Amino acid sequence: MAVADQLVIITEVILKRITSYYFPGSFLQITVVCSIIKVLRRSSIDNSVWLTVAFSFDRFIAICYQKLKAKYCTNKNAAMVIAAICSLLCLKNVPFYFTYKPKEIINNVQWFCDIKSSFYTDAAWFVFDWLDTILTPLLPFAIIMLLNALTVRHILVANQIRKGLRGQSKGCNHNDPEMESRKKSIILLFAVSGSFILLWLLYVLQFFYYIIAKTSGPKDNDSLYVFEQVGYIFRSLSCCTNTFIYGVTQTKFREQFKNVMKRPFTLLFEVMNNKIRLK
Repeated sequence: MAVADQLVIITEVILKRITSYYFPGSFLQITVVCSIIKVLRRSSIDNSVWLTVAFSFDRFIAICYQKLKAKYCTNKNAAMVIAAICSLLCLKNVPFYFTYKPKEIINNVQWFCDIKSSFYTDAAWFVFDWLDTILTPLLPFAIIMLLNALTVRHILVANQIRKGLRGQSKGCNHNDPEMESRKKSIILLFAVSGSFILLWLLYVLQFFYYIIAKTSGPKDNDSLYVFEQVGYIFRSLSCCTNTFIYGVTQTKFREQFKNVMKRPFTLLFEVMNNKIRLK
């Protein structure tokens, strides 16, 4: 999930936003390159979203179905799920490459990306665009909210039963490692999925607004343009928060991150020591 989020930052923020604003006319604006970047951008966003769904489902199984947890929540299954999601979503976004045409031709070189008019008129593209919107983010919205509701319901019921068995319902206070573990799971689950829902909310609202108002999009000087751009900002922010959430909540993630940061210095120190010994 952290890798997918970083790919969003590279494709959406750096390659699309920053380069178009601060490096106009670079080779990244060539139509072929521009089209590839747009496909990669869509694929990275889809992967970030659906890996969040997969994470929510994984936590749902781990918390609510202890017997199934041993079979499903394994490294092998995790690798298979990640590979399947990434492969299918990348293939799904390939057709978007063919929706762009050059905006200008300078010295026989095609520059910039402009959406073909057929994308708005052909029924096949219309259906494909709707399916794309349903897959990201409407369906993930519904799945994450459903899984969270079921998970919280299960935890609350299990905690009440556990408190009754341990005598806590009568006012006794005992440290319970199992309940502490469940509490940490809830915090991580809601931090990841909750930030996803909140930060994608503006994007979803603007989508429904355009459908209800039957408008294709805002004008540059319209307040709707500001609303749309803020929605894009929050969407990009949603795809880069998981790394920081892991850093705050997960001890193992912090340890691994520290090891990665220390590794270059450790290797340098070992090389220097070997040279000193050889002398």
